[in-house]
Amino acid sequence: MCESWGMASPIEDYALLSNMRTGPLVSRSGSLDWLCAPRFDAPSVFGALLGEPEHGRWLLAPAGAVDEAGDLLEDDDADAQVAERFYVENTFVLQTVWVTDTGSVRVTDFLPLTSRTDVVRRVEGLTGEVEMYQELRIRFGYGTVVPWVSRFEGELGPDGEEAAPPMLVAMAGPDAVVLRGEPLPEAASDDDERRHRGTFTVSAGQARDFVLTHFASHRTPPAPIDVNDQLNRTVELWQEWSGLYGPAEAGAEEPDGPAAGHEPVPVERTGAVRRSLLVVRALMHQETGGLVAAPTTSLPEVIGGERNWDHRFAWLRDAATALEVMLDHGHDREASQLRNWLLRSVAGDPHDLQNLYGVAGERRGREHQLDLPGYERSRPVREGNGTAVHHQSDAVGHVMVVFERLRRRGAAEDHLSWPLQQAMLRSVVENYEVQDQGLWEMRGERQYYTHSRVLMWAALQAGVDAVRVHGLPGDAALWEQLRDALAEEIWTSGYDPEIGSFVQYYGTTSVDASLLQLPQVGFVAHDDERMLGTVRRIEEQLRHPCGLIHRYRNVLGPVDPADPDAYAGVIGVDGFPGQDPPHLGASLWLAAQYARTGRREDAERLVDRVLATANDLGLLATEYSPELHRLTGNFPQTLTHLALVQALDALDALDAPAEEPSAAPEGSSAAGEAPSAVPSYAAPPAGAAGGEPA
Repeated sequence: MCESWGMASPIEDYALLSNMRTGPLVSRSGSLDWLCAPRFDAPSVFGALLGEPEHGRWLLAPAGAVDEAGDLLEDDDADAQVAERFYVENTFVLQTVWVTDTGSVRVTDFLPLTSRTDVVRRVEGLTGEVEMYQELRIRFGYGTVVPWVSRFEGELGPDGEEAAPPMLVAMAGPDAVVLRGEPLPEAASDDDERRHRGTFTVSAGQARDFVLTHFASHRTPPAPIDVNDQLNRTVELWQEWSGLYGPAEAGAEEPDGPAAGHEPVPVERTGAVRRSLLVVRALMHQETGGLVAAPTTSLPEVIGGERNWDHRFAWLRDAATALEVMLDHGHDREASQLRNWLLRSVAGDPHDLQNLYGVAGERRGREHQLDLPGYERSRPVREGNGTAVHHQSDAVGHVMVVFERLRRRGAAEDHLSWPLQQAMLRSVVENYEVQDQGLWEMRGERQYYTHSRVLMWAALQAGVDAVRVHGLPGDAALWEQLRDALAEEIWTSGYDPEIGSFVQYYGTTSVDASLLQLPQVGFVAHDDERMLGTVRRIEEQLRHPCGLIHRYRNVLGPVDPADPDAYAGVIGVDGFPGQDPPHLGASLWLAAQYARTGRREDAERLVDRVLATANDLGLLATEYSPELHRLTGNFPQTLTHLALVQALDALDALDAPAEEPSAAPEGSSAAGEAPSAVPSYAAPPAGAAGGEPA
């Protein structure tokens, strides 16, 4: 337990809870260190994840796991150990079993799937008798606001029975929370920690429930919930949703992850698909459909470094990818939510498209630093994401491609959807010559990134197909002209025939992992020799000795990307010093590319290597440090889990029976719905150095 000296737990020690509105994180040690309420992107109520316990936490653990001051002890010094923890099958209802010298208990943590924000923590005695310790430090506003706390004792009704249970009400400014349960912790009078703490004993067969509810301070505290009813209902709703994916397989749901300091063990693949779909659903706002990239901000990609981003926003590319994944796995309702969120978001001003938006589609561009110590002293800690105002040429492509694929599935356009797409295509035309920061949102100089130019090509191609194939109105002649000019430009400047590879941006010979996306939009076939040459180049330049790959090489020149000292102190192409760890999503893109070109063993090996980095609950972060044997970056990361589903789907497709190719709609330039279908004008003959499109 790494919290004994005031630091947060390792990222992989956290479990995600969710009510599809917010995503708290509770550590293996029983400390709820992160809660933003009432929405994913709201200021934190508990912020110890990015600082110290004084920035807010709710600790609930056996007394034998803490010292007299209430600090968590290292495992070797504690008289209580976690025997196991797991999600109730196909849910986000977390159960942690503690064993002590005197008995054992089970702690169940969950958020009911309602419009409220209730965090429920149930303690059940299993054997013997266990003394439990509870500590509550409520800190609104990212740890900066200490609330006024009032205690209300239980009231008796006319018949002598308790009509209202005791409660603590904490309030400051617009925010308030109420804690119900018995016994409630007491205000600590012997220190200046401004916390509530206390102990209680649970015997075998006994259960104690504690419920923390967030509410607006100008309202009265919401009524208590029926914990039994909400627990049953929450399990039922999660399992009902997950059941749409297909029958569960024995032993597939609860994978084992890496133990601290040891090489991790691969988890079962089928269970990983199910858990990843659940993660994506958990990070989709229940009402708006906005899909956040992660429920956290500023968990560092490099421990102690500056690549600390706020990912509590919805990226267009994530929403577009998730839309397809949800359709592929039978979740039509969620796909519809994502489609509608995309339309509402870009409706603000489709001529000035952002790459990310707020959970409800808000336009966000402000980024500032919070006065928090940071996760393991990794600063700055950021609120907001300044890349929202960066021009990213690929954004329109992600949206247009997924809407074209919806049309090919039989979806009809309405009064809003096609006019908005036409407006987005006009923005492509208007910004045709504009350089951008690329898929990885580089904070260095703008470039003509090959991936961005290909996604512009894909947007124009989708527009052409909308007119030529589906009969929608639009300036197809102009879009065809620009599409073909872009294809010629990309083959001339984005592909280097001397090295036999696409390049990261025009004028360089370096590659980056975004190039693995080019076949996905139909620009080049997965098995085209020029794409295979790009894969070889990626393996040479970006592969870490552990088998995972980096997104890009941050420092160009004769340096070893596996040697972190080679990058120390050198400002790279992304505007920051050093090289970040291997990227899990990019590694899974490579695995999917392997699968789609018949390299089954390589694909399975790489997928298993990524799965081996998952924690014991099957959750994945942005990146993984092989040197530290630790997950890094925001957690859990939507892009990673989406990429995992796609990679495993690609592997499954190798075993699927061959189907007769469906005829393409008349006038279509691509064959059916196959993502690797290549329009004839996209690629010149193999070995050509560009020139006129074939």
